[in-house]
Amino acid sequence: MNLIAPLITPDSTLLDMSFTSKKKLFEHAAELFAKIHGLKASDIFTSLFERERLGSTALGYGIAIPHGRIKGLKDASGALYRLKTPLEFDAPDNQPVSLCFILLVPKNANERHLQILGELAQLFGDDAMRAKMLGAATPTELIALLESWSG
Repeated sequence: MNLIAPLITPDSTLLDMSFTSKKKLFEHAAELFAKIHGLKASDIFTSLFERERLGSTALGYGIAIPHGRIKGLKDASGALYRLKTPLEFDAPDNQPVSLCFILLVPKNANERHLQILGELAQLFGDDAMRAKMLGAATPTELIALLESWSG
């Protein structure tokens, strides 16, 4: 089952973005999610930033999956950023990040949160899929790739 594709939309699939730091990326994502879900950007930013302080959410291979639990969020939601300039993320392989999937889940969504994170790790662990995602020309093309993927 593909738990990832339903989490993103063309509005939350951002290609060739540039940020000077993780903090700036998280601020952008917080504003984006706040607008989409009618939540407070400061709550979203704090959740993402606090989780990242516990340890890097970078997986290696230029991938990161920042995530946070958000009070008032009704269902899991995602944003996929493809970065024009890779960002330093304290990855285990010391590679900067160019694909970043930001996941928000409701405050009490333990099981689902872990299922989605596991599926994201499988997706991003697929070399061919990563290459296709880096080469996608449009958000619609990137979403179609995710929809066609089955772990």
